[in-house]
Amino acid sequence: MKLEQKEKSILFAETTIPDIFFSEYLSELPGDYLKIYLYISFLSKYGKDIKLNDLSKKLNIPLKTINDGIKYLEDNHFILKKVSGYIILDLQEETLHHLYTPNLTMSKEKVEQTAKNKSRAKVIEHINNMYFQGIMGPSWYNDIDLWFKKYDFDEEVMIALFNYCYNRSAMHRNYVQTVAESWASNKIKTYNDLDRYYEKQESLNKFKKTIAKKLGKYNGLTQYEEAYIENWVFNFGYDMNIIEIALKRTTLKQNPTFEYINNLINDWHDRNLKTPEEVNAFIEQRKKQEKSKKELKSKVNKTSYEQRSYENLDFLYANQTTNKEA
Repeated sequence: MKLEQKEKSILFAETTIPDIFFSEYLSELPGDYLKIYLYISFLSKYGKDIKLNDLSKKLNIPLKTINDGIKYLEDNHFILKKVSGYIILDLQEETLHHLYTPNLTMSKEKVEQTAKNKSRAKVIEHINNMYFQGIMGPSWYNDIDLWFKKYDFDEEVMIALFNYCYNRSAMHRNYVQTVAESWASNKIKTYNDLDRYYEKQESLNKFKKTIAKKLGKYNGLTQYEEAYIENWVFNFGYDMNIIEIALKRTTLKQNPTFEYINNLINDWHDRNLKTPEEVNAFIEQRKKQEKSKKELKSKVNKTSYEQRSYENLDFLYANQTTNKEA
């Protein structure tokens, strides 16, 4: 006995997208790629065959973007390439495979340690409720656990990490990972470390605004100029008192560049000058040296001029004597 279900017309049919797509994949999928995925998911129900060129025209997306989008979907396991086309993969199955495979390599001790860590479990629950409205995707649990182990963040820092990204409307995995790596590179592990880091950043931002104002850069500094300032402050340990001396030196130049200021400060650092007094003493010493050079050069030029004048007179006198004798 063959049973069939009446086929719905396109007016009443629907394309099902699993919830895991919205909790795990949506935030990281570029806009045009999202359109491509949704449309080919719709077409796959009907077993339709469509050329990439036709897909480009239908979605009003450039052909290159279509090709890039298909490659992205394939690389990220949304679709699987076959000889005759592509299969739309089951995202629930793919996510389960992704979550289950790493756990096979976890030791018994690690599993027990994770299970016992109640404080971290509370942190993850807080992150889920506060920043994901209680529907955080399953792979986030693994990521958070990994970041705890990899960066040795305490619970408060982990919450601060998600709060930072949430306030910047950037709750996608790559961005959170990037911020976590940046904090780790600045040796942040505890909330006190993070607090000191924020203080340094606040002080640095004041430096940048002051320097931009003094140089008349009302549109702000470039990324490279900001990097110079960070080097002066963090690596050289210079405060505004020393930087101010370099800024004042720009008045001696017609078209001073930021590179000129950076070269001055680098030179002072190379000479191990650490205080404004040492820098000013060095500048005064250079002035005296330059003055001495100019005076010496002036004497040399004067002596040379007098010598040439004497030789010219000798030559002229010699010529006159010769003419008379003739």
